[in-house]
Amino acid sequence: MRYNKYLLVFFFISIFTSCEKEFLDIVPDNLATIDLAFTNQYNAEKYLYTCYSYLPSPSAINENPALNAGDEIWYPETERNNNGPTVAQGFQNITTPRFDFWRGNNGGKALYVGIRNCNIFLDNVDNVPGLDKFIKEKWKAEVNFLKAYYHFYLLRMYGPIVINDEALSVSASTDEVKVDKNTVEEAFEYVISLLDKAISGLPETLQFEDEEMGRVTKPIAAAIKARVLMTYASPLFNGNTVYSSIKNSEGKSMFPSSYDASKWERAAKACKEAIDMAEGVGAALYQKADYVDPFPQNDTTLLKAALRGRVTERWNKEILWGHTENTSGIQYNSMPRLYGYTSNPVASRHSPPLRIAEMYYSENGVPIDEDVNFDYNNRYKIKEASSADRFHVEQGQKTAVLNFDRETRFYADLSFDRGVWFGNGRDLDTDPWYIHSRKGEFASVFEISQYSVTGYWPKKLINIKTTVKNGTSLSTNRYAFPIIRLADLYLYYSEALNEMKSAPDNEVYQYIDLVRERAGLDGVVESWSNYSKDPNKPTTKEGMREIIQQERLIEMAFEGGRFWDLRRWKLSEIYMNKPIKGWSVLEQDVEDYYNVRVLYNPSFSQKDYLWPIAEGELVNNPNLQQNPGW
Repeated sequence: MRYNKYLLVFFFISIFTSCEKEFLDIVPDNLATIDLAFTNQYNAEKYLYTCYSYLPSPSAINENPALNAGDEIWYPETERNNNGPTVAQGFQNITTPRFDFWRGNNGGKALYVGIRNCNIFLDNVDNVPGLDKFIKEKWKAEVNFLKAYYHFYLLRMYGPIVINDEALSVSASTDEVKVDKNTVEEAFEYVISLLDKAISGLPETLQFEDEEMGRVTKPIAAAIKARVLMTYASPLFNGNTVYSSIKNSEGKSMFPSSYDASKWERAAKACKEAIDMAEGVGAALYQKADYVDPFPQNDTTLLKAALRGRVTERWNKEILWGHTENTSGIQYNSMPRLYGYTSNPVASRHSPPLRIAEMYYSENGVPIDEDVNFDYNNRYKIKEASSADRFHVEQGQKTAVLNFDRETRFYADLSFDRGVWFGNGRDLDTDPWYIHSRKGEFASVFEISQYSVTGYWPKKLINIKTTVKNGTSLSTNRYAFPIIRLADLYLYYSEALNEMKSAPDNEVYQYIDLVRERAGLDGVVESWSNYSKDPNKPTTKEGMREIIQQERLIEMAFEGGRFWDLRRWKLSEIYMNKPIKGWSVLEQDVEDYYNVRVLYNPSFSQKDYLWPIAEGELVNNPNLQQNPGW
């Protein structure tokens, strides 16, 4: 069944980029062009698509900092001058900032131009002759959502931003364009108010799916509102004393001076409203029963395939908001060589470090360093796979102890040397692919820029039907790369409830346990009670906070969530000041291959929590202040 009534896939952006370029290239200061854009419904709708065209692509590795500008992915040295790796290494700068979404440079879209186009649309849509009132109000709601989303994207990156609520006239004075930043609280409240306005006017589902595919609906806006409020309530923006002395040119404090617990209550309410709204139109976690396979497979294989499908299944009832643009690129960079091609159809360089492999739970659903049964101290030693391991590790072959006895998401999301790879041209789990990645083997180094430097690959990002054609090119099955999905909301809600209560209770456990149950795990309380060295951890607020955070890092891995979560939790300075490690992948002998190697020692300081504003922008507008430390 196709659940595209609420799954938004942005086919129309690429369509109108190619077919209606004259309108996507509108220069708003050209009054004649603006007047032409609103002469009739057809032209006005094309201008609406212009407003949509500034949406940042979540799956483009050089355009989304959340994919590779943190500690979740690492690249070969020859690729480390690209946008994400440059930031991850600590080489961000103020002259030409990477991912400059303020001005639209170095992988960033010009979001203030997008906001200006939204303002122009809102100023002019009432003048379109004969436009039906219902359509007009729906369009306004869509554009108010986009305007809110663009402000939020900037706010999450830069902290204090300039709220742009009107389209300045071409005759505006110099002083009018030299505006000051608004405070963080002003910006958040502005975004929330815009989202409320949008939610009231948006439809619950698309009325004409074929014509409107890609348009925003009420559940999407509610889900993003929940994300906004979770960010607002989190430590980076709620009671962060590091920024208490930061003021604008008028002497106004740019950050809230004290912690406000009520923000978690607002966030929890928004999460529950978003969950109810999404479930009300048919959204649900993508389960093993939803994965349809024409061949008889082992139950373990089916669960692994379904867990991959929670991200890469195109008509996925869990994804509330997704984007199809560029998923072929991320698959090309993430997929290992499954056999010995004569040419190189995949790059294989989007590589999770060792810490990501260690992050996933044991098969008992607790952290591997807490599991009373997991051989944590010997996790880097070598073990031979038995028949009992055959659905995860090639039988009779050796790999690290770390790769045995892990939760199913570990095997669904990651691949590794001697790991089993089902699908992608092998339709029976009795005859899967096996990853061979030691020196000289087919998944090892093909070129100096095209291999996994860590010895792991993010299988989660590869559609199970993507294949290599004739050994020469990747035939990718595109999918809607998630911006937000239902599991996101469940874990947000659990987190917000835990923060607003004095101690966790069944309501806190309920929503995290739904995500765990889908992954084949027992609930939090049961798992910790039976297998953890710290069985009472889920009974305290602090312990449950750690559990929820790790659950989010696992469940949302490789989708961009980790990057922003570590920032809003103020934990990036801990994670990003630890060495990036991997296996010694250039070695041939098994004992040498499984030696841990330090790939890089990144550096992260307080200034790195917020993006720098380009120096040229500060010259153009002296009223702006550079972010702290830059």
